[in-house]
Amino acid sequence: MKKFSTIALALTFPLTLSMTAVGQETVNTAPPALSSKCQFLPNAPDKHVVVRGDTLWGISGKFLQNPWCWPEVWGMNKDEIRNPHWIYPKQIVYFDRVNGRLRLANPLDGAATGITKLTPQTRSMGLEGDNAIPAIPNNLIEPYLSQPLIIEKDEFAAAPRIVASQEGRVFMGKGDKVYVRGDLKSGTSFQVFRPGVALKDPDNKEIIGFEAVYIGTVKLERAAKTADGVDTFSVVSSKEEMGIGDRLVPIPPTPIVNYVPHSPEREVKARVVAVYGGVSVAGQNNIVSINRGANMGIDVGTVLELGRYGKVVPDKTNDKKPIRLPDEMYGQLFIFRVFKNISYGLVMQVTDVVNVGDIVRTPEK
Repeated sequence: MKKFSTIALALTFPLTLSMTAVGQETVNTAPPALSSKCQFLPNAPDKHVVVRGDTLWGISGKFLQNPWCWPEVWGMNKDEIRNPHWIYPKQIVYFDRVNGRLRLANPLDGAATGITKLTPQTRSMGLEGDNAIPAIPNNLIEPYLSQPLIIEKDEFAAAPRIVASQEGRVFMGKGDKVYVRGDLKSGTSFQVFRPGVALKDPDNKEIIGFEAVYIGTVKLERAAKTADGVDTFSVVSSKEEMGIGDRLVPIPPTPIVNYVPHSPEREVKARVVAVYGGVSVAGQNNIVSINRGANMGIDVGTVLELGRYGKVVPDKTNDKKPIRLPDEMYGQLFIFRVFKNISYGLVMQVTDVVNVGDIVRTPEK
């Protein structure tokens, strides 16, 4: 087996180091054992040179059986790397086989002697932070971060609505005025949506929300002066024409686009509610919704397993009595947006297609 000594690294993030006298080897404090689900691949490489376009998930997949385990392998927790601007192109990820950890380094001068000194470094977080590689492919989820995907049942009923238009127009576009009724809750900038497909919980068949069709944005120009009056808005942007009956939701704050993958804090048993875009099945890099959200402790970065219930088949060795086969788990789902009762996830790695009704659960240890 290949061996690797941590003396060959110049670390670019803080580690707990046991320092000896000058000229002697620097040794990392022995890390705790990894959980069984976070083991290294038997054919893991010795190193990987980071290039633009890499993700932490992708790099870890070269080394780990479960790529989402990278926070554990780096010896960090989700609070420490909530916004992990610390890996950049041209840096090198080494597999420290002695300690069973990944180490980040910059090669320094000294190759002629075969020894490179450990030199802890810091990195400024100015514009350079924009070059840090992300946790997952941000381009796959950015369109879904700021536009409303889900309008939950109770939220839909209370959402302000467009009740009339300037000069009696049927449809409105950018620059037009619209008149709104409803509780704005002191908001001034809103997204406009139209309720789409009703989402039903696969377990009890009840409607738990609506997929929202994003229409555009509006800005408050003048608040109503009387109790029976209307609020006047101007259309700031329009993806498609707005109409009477369309609803308003406040524009959400700018989202954080780096995420730390982690198991849910409590056991999750969920189902796939829908595949985004109205199609019947999903594959890798597609978006699906599940029937669990913040009410069940799910947060951004939660990683769940995808699978389907085991089939009931006849036992050919025992008068064809029915038996149930084990559930078949086939992939991983990365949660990136959470509502109260519903969450959206990016299908990361699958060996089969994702169907509505498939099971979603806490990864097995």
